[in-house]
Amino acid sequence: MNTTSYHPIDDTTTPVLNGEGFANPSAQATPAARWLALGAVVGPILFTLAWVILGALSPGYTAWGTRIAPYSPISQPISGLGLGPTAPFMNATFVLSGLLILVGVVGIFQGIREMRALARWSCIVLLALSSLGMVVDGFFTLESILPHTAGFLLGCATPVLSFAVIGLLLRPITSFRRFGTWLLLGSPLTLALVILYFLTFSPTVAGIQTGVAGLTERILGIEVQAWFVVLGWLAFRRTSRSVGL
Repeated sequence: MNTTSYHPIDDTTTPVLNGEGFANPSAQATPAARWLALGAVVGPILFTLAWVILGALSPGYTAWGTRIAPYSPISQPISGLGLGPTAPFMNATFVLSGLLILVGVVGIFQGIREMRALARWSCIVLLALSSLGMVVDGFFTLESILPHTAGFLLGCATPVLSFAVIGLLLRPITSFRRFGTWLLLGSPLTLALVILYFLTFSPTVAGIQTGVAGLTERILGIEVQAWFVVLGWLAFRRTSRSVGL
């Protein structure tokens, strides 16, 4: 008589149905995807270190013909560091951090083989909007107010939608279920912080020298990028186990 026994199995080894049929996630996840996922960790850390260090070193800057000094991280935007003597370093960091996050996002979702190809690429495109916004702000400084604002909205406002969609897509995957649930909560939290920022923001030269818009912008930026860091680290750890490293 034939007997069978049941053994619980993890989703990193369970064959799943993708666009081309059943596939074994552990066989398809690669060391390359594992290391690429770390871009989503390194990019935000680099960006945060840059504005903290450069903010401490900045003597101020000139915007629209007005001298703004000293630089205050409480009242003035991170983008103010993209003007004056800190400009080359801050603008380069905007671009480099955005590219690192983009690479990380690609690595994360290329390692999640339980998703269909369409779902994976939808997640990549949605999160890539944030990294694109950082690159835009690196090329268009605060004085180019329209494209710079568009970059800011791409970087910090699109996650209101992308976090909700990606949270729903991640929840069916066992190893990402808890994070997917938290990411669903991250969507309204991000919306609340975006609203708070605009309530404290004054779009004038005088306005950016007073108030707390610099602080609320930093809180928003840290919150958004923290989700990338956690997702990148989870993907790195998970993929490393699936490839036996």
